[in-house]
Amino acid sequence: MSEPANINYMVIRNWSSKGARLLNNFPALVVLGARQVGKSTFARQLGADWLYLDLENPLDAERILNNPELFFMDHPRHVILDEVQAHPEIFKILRGVIDKDRSQRGRFIITGSASFELIAQVSESLAGRVAIMEMHPLAQNELKEKPRAAFFDIFENPLSEVAGERLLSLKSGLDNSGSFKSREAMLWGGYPEPALRRDSEFRIDWYENYFLTYIQRDILALFPKLDLIKYRRVIQMLSHLSHSIINRSEIARSIEASEKSVRDYLEIIEGTYFWRSLPAFQTAKIKTTVKMPKGHFRDTGLCCFLQNLHSASELETYPRLGNLFEGFVVEEIIRGVEASRARRLQYSHFRTKAGGEIDLILEGSFGMLPIEVKYGSNTPRTELRAMQNLMEIHGLPLGLVINHSPRPSRITEKIFQIPASCLFF
Repeated sequence: MSEPANINYMVIRNWSSKGARLLNNFPALVVLGARQVGKSTFARQLGADWLYLDLENPLDAERILNNPELFFMDHPRHVILDEVQAHPEIFKILRGVIDKDRSQRGRFIITGSASFELIAQVSESLAGRVAIMEMHPLAQNELKEKPRAAFFDIFENPLSEVAGERLLSLKSGLDNSGSFKSREAMLWGGYPEPALRRDSEFRIDWYENYFLTYIQRDILALFPKLDLIKYRRVIQMLSHLSHSIINRSEIARSIEASEKSVRDYLEIIEGTYFWRSLPAFQTAKIKTTVKMPKGHFRDTGLCCFLQNLHSASELETYPRLGNLFEGFVVEEIIRGVEASRARRLQYSHFRTKAGGEIDLILEGSFGMLPIEVKYGSNTPRTELRAMQNLMEIHGLPLGLVINHSPRPSRITEKIFQIPASCLFF
């Protein structure tokens, strides 16, 4: 394995301005996300020169828990509490500390890697006292150290026909060879260490150790009675099913487990930020819809590793390349929109029993936007009947197709075809 180059892991995240705004408005900011996505680095960037404590380090934990009243008397603000899931009882302590002076803002940054008890503790102890952010693996523009793509500006205001016209002026973010290498981007994923280092052998070693640590340490600590063999088999199966309709009963039969067990496994995988489940979009105006959720791995690099895909050439002949690309694009869109000023975000998918589908229904303060993702370079309107029907029924001003087209163009009066690279740079 080659020696690592001088790699800058202190990437400026799309979240930086949003994090600073939330910290300015709340006493504390909670940053949640999978391990190794950059939460600690982000917190230390946001709270430069703040006291940093890693609560998985026994010495740091004892420094607070031995005498919390004295500790917070000496350090009433500007403290970063990293990996707080190791000691969730600290939330009750923080509630009293914050309530002594609710007018003070920007006092604490808290990070955590598992959402189950953390969310419960935040809801129970710190509701109204904290802002919550969910940190993702690096987006493509962050990896390239470029600003967030202009594409995401359309979500700052209510969507209209004008937004579609603005999309036509987007520049395709191509590299010097004239193409965006989407297969390579999917292979490397967004976890900072392997994605920034770009060493093929290190990538395999990193993901192998990351996954083993997740199974043998994190999951075993959270759920000591869990059947780890069946749990691992479910994760392996999901890597084959990424960005597909998830049928729990079929998975249960495959691993010889109950459907309830599979439901629990799926909740754990999603709750530890490996998997994103998209519920089915429900509308009273269309009766014949499929109600099962769709899901995908949040990081395509991890999904490729679990599928033993280790080169872009292997991906070229991978039979589920289109599904992998769909999950990749959907996740990039979600990362970009969540870093914007859009609020009340909801994500779902749409499928009719006749086979019509839309990969992502994006809802928020901007309105509703149906998005279809295709791996090809041109999408005919005949493949978009489900989108056209939904747009007509709900009076939507805009629909999008994300694919490998060379430039933005109009497919119908209200449906626009956008190169995937326009989302990234």
